[in-house]
Amino acid sequence: MTEKQKMLAGELYRASDPELVQDMARCAAWLAEYNATSTAPEAERTQALRQQLGAVGDNVSVRAPFHCDYGFNIFLGDNVFLNFGCVILDVAPVHIGHGTQIGPGVQILAADHPRDPALRRQLLESGRPVTIGETVWIGGGAIILPGITIGDNAIIGAGSVVTRNVPAGVTVAGNPARTLKSTR
Repeated sequence: MTEKQKMLAGELYRASDPELVQDMARCAAWLAEYNATSTAPEAERTQALRQQLGAVGDNVSVRAPFHCDYGFNIFLGDNVFLNFGCVILDVAPVHIGHGTQIGPGVQILAADHPRDPALRRQLLESGRPVTIGETVWIGGGAIILPGITIGDNAIIGAGSVVTRNVPAGVTVAGNPARTLKSTR
């Protein structure tokens, strides 16, 4: 398997592999262009998103600056909004459902690292998919860790660090995020 195939399969891989470095460089060039179009018409910006991301629904708004590793592992539903400064480390698939709103400075991290220091010394890393349901609201500055699933209609409080899955209809906040309220 190539390092890219390992990455996509969620196995340990080396991000310094030339193919992955080239993919990241291509994405960095695209990001520079995309982030420079902040005053362009929304239709033009959406078309630019569709050139790099895995899928982009209708009526999507991603405000600059936006940052990601590859782009091709990001899947946005209809009516998704990402505010200024969103970071998505997409070494594994990141799915964001219809109608979800994400505040400024939010980090969605699919990238992970081994717990074993010997493996880290070998510069190995991995990824775990992140799935965010429909009509979710994620407050500014929140951090979503690798492998997390957030259910439909959930609310993530500003500044929260989400270390566990969040069921549908639940409001969480804090570091680590804890349940505040459930509409279930």
